[in-house]
Amino acid sequence: MSENKTYGSWISPITSDLIVSETVRLGQVILGNESTYWTEGRPQEGGRNVIVCCTADGQINDVTPEPFNVRSRIHEYGGGAFAVVDKTVYFSNYLDNQIYRQGMGTRPVAITSGSGRRYADFAIDEKRNRLICVVEDHSDLSQNEPVNSLMSLNLVDGMTQIIAAGNDFYASPCISRDGSHLAWLTWNHPNMPWDSTELWVATWNENGTIANLKQVAGGLNESIFQPKWSPDHKLYYVSDRNGWWNLYYLQNGQTKPLFKV
Repeated sequence: MSENKTYGSWISPITSDLIVSETVRLGQVILGNESTYWTEGRPQEGGRNVIVCCTADGQINDVTPEPFNVRSRIHEYGGGAFAVVDKTVYFSNYLDNQIYRQGMGTRPVAITSGSGRRYADFAIDEKRNRLICVVEDHSDLSQNEPVNSLMSLNLVDGMTQIIAAGNDFYASPCISRDGSHLAWLTWNHPNMPWDSTELWVATWNENGTIANLKQVAGGLNESIFQPKWSPDHKLYYVSDRNGWWNLYYLQNGQTKPLFKV
């Protein structure tokens, strides 16, 4: 029997859970030599994030198997959770905060161990066979907050090395195409990254540490994000230095807008 109810008081069969239950959230995208990789957040799998690969001939397949969840908890809101080189993926697993390596057709294998650390924003240093990332260390309970730094992870023996430290936050390490330079973002309390960040560039010493550190953009009244090196050794980034987000590039020590706005 039908029943009349006041407008807005009836229960709809179309719930918010029903609407989002099949909604896949697309995330980080990486272009490989012949394939494209991205992450999918899947509500129907309990929110699990999966690396997906599309090959040059259009075949689409999941890369990471259950129960692995490709996500980082760094800075609480996360960061870049995977990287790809030569069809091998390296990713942060949300369940245990470890870094895993997975070759084509194999199961993921942890290449870090221990507890209290979170990892994100992976960059592969092919020249030195290592992974550069942001590490957030929660292991020292005497600290009022976790310690952030840039770290290298040797992909052969698993040895780690802190290569930049001292500021409250680090993000977006990226290596030039020829392997000669490293760029990264950093900022300190009480600033938020969308208010005030610094873009730094350095070269490498023979022992894998950085040298010739130089701040090339950013400051107290400027926010920088998404630094990336081009094949011709230009460092591109986004800045709000004129009050609007615009693209800039650094080449031979000179900063120029990509487009004059």
